[in-house]
Amino acid sequence: MRGSPHERRRQNPFFFSRFRGFAWVISQWHAKPRKREGSVSPVTAVPLPNRRSEEWRYSDVEAAASVWPVPVPKSIAIAPGASETRALVQDADEGSVLIRDHVVTVGAGGSLVFHLLNCGGRLGRVTFDVTLHEGAHFELNGAIVGGGAQTLEIVTDVTHAEPGATSRQVVRSVLGGSATGSYLGTIRVARGAQRTDAEQSVKAMLLSRTATANAKPELEIFADDVKCAHGATVGELDAMGLFYMAARGLPPAVAKRLMLQAFLADATAAGGEALEAAALARLEALL
Repeated sequence: MRGSPHERRRQNPFFFSRFRGFAWVISQWHAKPRKREGSVSPVTAVPLPNRRSEEWRYSDVEAAASVWPVPVPKSIAIAPGASETRALVQDADEGSVLIRDHVVTVGAGGSLVFHLLNCGGRLGRVTFDVTLHEGAHFELNGAIVGGGAQTLEIVTDVTHAEPGATSRQVVRSVLGGSATGSYLGTIRVARGAQRTDAEQSVKAMLLSRTATANAKPELEIFADDVKCAHGATVGELDAMGLFYMAARGLPPAVAKRLMLQAFLADATAAGGEALEAAALARLEALL
């Protein structure tokens, strides 16, 4: 295609401009025909992902590119002193690509508890960018259950911007087949954000030798009066535990299900009946 870059953009609505190794979408609003009625949903202007970016290192970037650009992040604002609990079941159809981004602000003394089950689609990616003000609290209870060739991810970036804020993140993953499950979580404690109390607990259970679990909890601390902890483990079902249950008459499939259900309960028990039922159904399908 000849002509100036401007002329090429006019001729081709999918023209991309390369900038420092990233592909920036130039004509994102022309990727689909505009509707005559109603408003056009805004989309993100961030660059197309690639594995050179730390937060996309373990992802299915080809699947992400097929739906890029994605909608702008959903904004959640908790007013000072207010409390809110939310639940999300991400159970997209097989082969689907779903990327859900959230930008969360919790005002002084406010609280947000978020329950999440991520179990659907070829790529299921849920992210949280959280800012906590003085005395605020954020809690994430996340479960990943995947099989086949799925890629399922939870990505968090929690900033303790002011003193006295607390955060707690619990993530449990059960992965079979050749599935990949990832948790990438960063806790940032700003200067002056004293008396911060933050915790990350990440555990994954692999049901096959071809499944992969990635856990990358991180702390970035610029205050000295804080309490921050993180831990990550990846393992398999306890063979002795399965033997013990089988010796008492439980069929192997039932023993596996009970052990995995108990393992996920750390993240799903408080999520409500619908989320627990969805997790159990996905678990049974996996077994």
